[in-house]
Amino acid sequence: MIQFRDVAWRALTGYDFAAVFEIANRVHPGFFEAEAVLAEKFDLYRNGCYLLEVSEKPAGYVLSHPWKRGDLPALDTLLGKIPADADSYYIHDLALLPLTRGLGAAREIVNALTKHAHAMGFETMSLVAVNGSVPFWENQGFGVEEGPDLKEKLAAYEDTARYMVKVLA
Repeated sequence: MIQFRDVAWRALTGYDFAAVFEIANRVHPGFFEAEAVLAEKFDLYRNGCYLLEVSEKPAGYVLSHPWKRGDLPALDTLLGKIPADADSYYIHDLALLPLTRGLGAAREIVNALTKHAHAMGFETMSLVAVNGSVPFWENQGFGVEEGPDLKEKLAAYEDTARYMVKVLA
């Protein structure tokens, strides 16, 4: 087993996007998004963007922002702006390199984002689970939400993609 002394999430900066883009393409090769599309999430809502460092090297990231419950931002498409009537806190992407498995980093950032969403007054959090991650998200309090409008949008991700919602108490 490899042990790491230094594992920490920190606020993402504009200088981190080469690393974010590289991690995105390694972790989600079937869900390409241009670097400009990923960077726009940071430009629109910096309070929801973090980089995971392991021994001071980029090992993961999260991009999140307010959005509309039941509405999925299209992959590889600029958002333009955060909706003024956003009513859910959306986790666009949580991507971690394999070396982070077992470190608890994913759970840690989801807990931090949950506290942030609650403090900002959102009643729900939402996301699209891909790559077989539904069980992880269920363990974080998310549940699958279905609807006729969602099926077509989810097809752009993968057959097993699921829209998930967490109700905040």
